[in-house]
Amino acid sequence: MGAGHRKRTTEGSSTHPPEALDPAMMIARTALVALLLLGACHREAAAPKVVRAWVRLPAVAGLPAAGYFTIEGGSADERLVKIESTLARRTEMHQSMKGMGAMTTMAPLADVAVPAHGQVAFAPGGRHAMLFDLDRAVAPGTAVPLRFGFASGRTAEAEAKTVGAGDDAPY
Repeated sequence: MGAGHRKRTTEGSSTHPPEALDPAMMIARTALVALLLLGACHREAAAPKVVRAWVRLPAVAGLPAAGYFTIEGGSADERLVKIESTLARRTEMHQSMKGMGAMTTMAPLADVAVPAHGQVAFAPGGRHAMLFDLDRAVAPGTAVPLRFGFASGRTAEAEAKTVGAGDDAPY
């Protein structure tokens, strides 16, 4: 090569075999890989989710609407302790029951067990949510936001489809 010319090299390439890694560096790299793999294995418990939510408007204005839905349990047992909606002044959980004769009665529920990987249905004739003083603007077709609170502190949200008093259930 002439004067002023240098042999070009590519950074990171070498014609020499790689040097042996320092044992301390190998241990550190192994520990890092182990931590990454361990982190990938440990996942936060899956939260319950709410599906097929809908609200039936009352036949008589001023009476509460009824909310129905299915809760799909997460990876741990839970207890549903409250339901809220920004469009209702108050929401309560109830259970319909057969009373004396052909009478149907309701009893309030303080909480409802939601088993891990199970399903809990709130359906006509059984468990349901009562939405008191529902916003007057809610009409069939309006989406009603619902927020579900669990004893663990977890929450789930759903938008309920609204149907009129005499309309068919959407699900």
